Amino acid sequence: MKKWDIYVYGDVNIDAIIKEADKIPPPGQEWEVDTIKTCIGGGAALFALGIGKLGLKTVFKGSVGSDLYGEYIKDTFNKLGIDTSLITTEEDKNTGVSLSFTNKNDRSFLTYRGTNDTIDIRNIRLEEVKLAKHIHITGYMGSKNHDDYYNLIRKIKENTDTTISLDVGWDETQEWNTSIYDIFPYLDVLFMNETEALHYSRKQDIEEAAKDFSKYAKTVVLKLGAKGALAVEIDNLYIEKGFAVNVIDTTGAGDSFNAGFIYGYLVSRDINTALRYGNGCGALSCTGLGGNTAFPDIKLLKEFTEKR
Repeated sequence: MKKWDIYVYGDVNIDAIIKEADKIPPPGQEWEVDTIKTCIGGGAALFALGIGKLGLKTVFKGSVGSDLYGEYIKDTFNKLGIDTSLITTEEDKNTGVSLSFTNKNDRSFLTYRGTNDTIDIRNIRLEEVKLAKHIHITGYMGSKNHDDYYNLIRKIKENTDTTISLDVGWDETQEWNTSIYDIFPYLDVLFMNETEALHYSRKQDIEEAAKDFSKYAKTVVLKLGAKGALAVEIDNLYIEKGFAVNVIDTTGAGDSFNAGFIYGYLVSRDINTALRYGNGCGALSCTGLGGNTAFPDIKLLKEFTEKR
């Protein structure tokens, strides 16, 4: 028997979203805006919140400050049934905060990383992972931490029966280091978006990229934004179109997709269903301000995805 369905480690912070802000006021001036919304942010946290709303037993490991934001984050997790026993509270740093200036054309950010500065994949303990059916990993940064990710993921695969998903994420170094292929054989689910996949694979076609990755990883999932998503597993190609919605804010859409897909992957074991749930969660998350505000529960998700 496993204690948790999902183990998540990574970033969590507060997002203060300032809607329809094209620029900040000059020194000495004060401007008013219609909306400033405060909610939880961070890719790992948004994934955990989504999985929690869908009803799977989830544990989140990360750090917050000894402040009101830290208490708010833990309280929100607890209300969704997310286990916070692995969250540490730091006295010498505050909870991270990101100011998001959002308008219909673009977004920009001012970010204080705070306790997210202590994120290190080496903080994951094998004895904790063994208690979960699945672990979702984020925060890969190419050659900067490749060895740590490779060593941990290989160790998990060789010493536990826990399945593993990795969302590679954007490479800020622009190296697109092909050493990442060394990690793929140990993954049950590999997530990338379209741009990341083309960069890492050096291919011109997204399906070619997915098929190339699938020579190594068990299940490859590529997120295509509003177009939907595709997956390759054992030489089988699966494609699901996206859902048309009234987009308010795209923050966290990719993490919401991941949560929906992993839910479908673990519960149904059907790739088309998992892709449809991923697309549904990603689309619905865009209909509210903030990365998890409009994320559905399982009842709403099924109703929404079955309408097509």
